[in-house]
Order: sequence, then structure tokens, then C-alpha cells
Amino acid sequence: MKVRKDGGIEYRFTHPDDFRAHVRERKGRAPTAKRVSAKEAVASFVSDEDYIVYDFSSLTRGPQALIREVIRQRKKELWIGAEFTLHETALLVGAGCASRIDVGFLGYGNYIGQAVCDGRVKVYEWTNGGLALRVLAGARGVPFLPTRDLLGSDNIRVSAVKVIEDPYTNLPVALVPALNPDVAFLHVHQADVYGNARIFGTNLFALEAALASHRVIVSTEEIIEPDEFRKDPMRTTIPYFLVDAVVHAPYGAYPGAMQARYEIDLVHVDRLNGIRNDDQMKMYLDEFVYGVSDHEEFLDRKVGAAKMGELRRRASIIEGYR
Repeated sequence: MKVRKDGGIEYRFTHPDDFRAHVRERKGRAPTAKRVSAKEAVASFVSDEDYIVYDFSSLTRGPQALIREVIRQRKKELWIGAEFTLHETALLVGAGCASRIDVGFLGYGNYIGQAVCDGRVKVYEWTNGGLALRVLAGARGVPFLPTRDLLGSDNIRVSAVKVIEDPYTNLPVALVPALNPDVAFLHVHQADVYGNARIFGTNLFALEAALASHRVIVSTEEIIEPDEFRKDPMRTTIPYFLVDAVVHAPYGAYPGAMQARYEIDLVHVDRLNGIRNDDQMKMYLDEFVYGVSDHEEFLDRKVGAAKMGELRRRASIIEGYR
């Protein structure tokens, strides 16, 4: 097969047969209780140099409580994958946790842009669709998937895309390699102790990430009884046998929003946007991450009941999210 173009960029790849072997050996079907604290989940299932993927980011349903715990535990040399990633990536880079990012859209704020320019973090741009296809390929157990949305763009130079001659049309087609992350972080509306999980509203590739990843940590706004999933199985987004740990984390997407639960805290987001240098980054991390022992203390001391109540009252659009 003729390769017309090759980005030549490093990428994470697991042979599909190796991932199948992992699933056979490590993913049991017996329903076992998996509820743990965020501290226990990150300590048990996240290691230095891991590849971490998540399907939503800073503004809505991002796994922010888990990311703050990763920083608190000072994990190193992480590779982050997300269709779009905003403030949490700046924090991970500023804390010395992340050294590589696969992304469709990267922002906001000046800190992360300067870190990229300084070479403190390597960024590979796949587009939102290209990265989602990589995760889908990993979930399906195939080594790659074809796409046309990267053709004719500069993304081919800054990703590991290969352009080949399509054997059916003789026209160019782009191939993206499968992605099987070490860990998926997924923040959901509801989960039970076994790992069954529900997401209401917008969903990017949560199920595909759970299928494709070696380990899956679900953080949830609410723990509900397993019988609720049995009563209405069609509302299950992620089945229990894909999940390794369940973390009860109300307001786990803060300062972002959670559909029908609470709105975004724009004041706090503005504070994140204002981080421009290492001194300001250190001040933020010391106050909001290292200065508290866990997510519960963060909510109690740094957010407060009044602010949480205000954000909850502002979440007035509930149709389709319950």
C-alpha cells in the first residue's frame, strides 16, 4: 500500500491483540463493589508515564476532581488525550505532571501557550474528529480507521496521520492509529457501586473511551442503587464491567458545569485564565490543590455552600438531562 504522506510524529499505540489479552485477563464480568475515594483511585490506577484520556473538559462535565487529585499526588510524564482541553491542561503542565498532549483544540489562557512555545510540553494536533476516531478504533479492536477530514490540512505535519492511496477509489485517504489509553477519566451524572454509569445530555466518546482504555475511573455526581439500572437499562451509558473504580464526587466538574446540576463558575474560570507565569501558577496550585487534602475539603474551604447553592440554582435547563 503506497504511503503518500507521513507526519512522522510520535504516537501512543497498542497492538489490538495485546489489548484483547488485557481485557481477557483483567476485566472480569462479576459485579464487585468498586467505590473508592479519589485518592485511592488515582493511587491505584494512575502511574507515572500513563496516557490519560477524557471526553469532556473544563467548561462542562470535565473530570476536574480527578485531575486535581493527580496533581496532588504529583504524577509525572503523563500523556493527555482530549478532543478539547482547557484549564486543566495548563494546571497539569504547570504542576510538572504532563509532558505530552494529543488534542483537537487547546486553550484558554496565556500559560499553556507559553509552555508550548518554551518546549515544556509537546502538543500533537489531531482535530476533534481525528482524535475521536483514534479512540473509536481502539474500542473496536482495529489498528486504524480511515478519514478524509484531515486531508489538505497542516494537521498531517503535526500528528502521526498517514495518507495512503485508497485501493477502492485510488484517491488519497488519511489513516489514524488506534488509541488504547492507560486510563480513562469519565465524570458522569449517576453511577452505582459496581460501575454502571449514566450520562445525561451531550456525550462525546465516553463509552468508546471506556471500551478502549486499560483502566477506567468514573467519578459521579450521585451514587444510586443498582436496581435503578436494572429497571431502566437503556439509560446506562457505561456498563459496570468496563469500570475499575467509582468515585463519589459531587461538583466533580467544578469550576465547570454539569448539565442540570450546576452552572460554570465564571469568576473562578477568569482566575484560571489570568495565570500567566510560574509564580501565579504556584500560587494557584498552593491555594486550590496542594493546600487541601481532597475534593471534599476543596469544596468546603475553597468553594463554599453559598457558591455551590448559587451555581445549582442557575442550572435551570433540566429538560432531557434527568
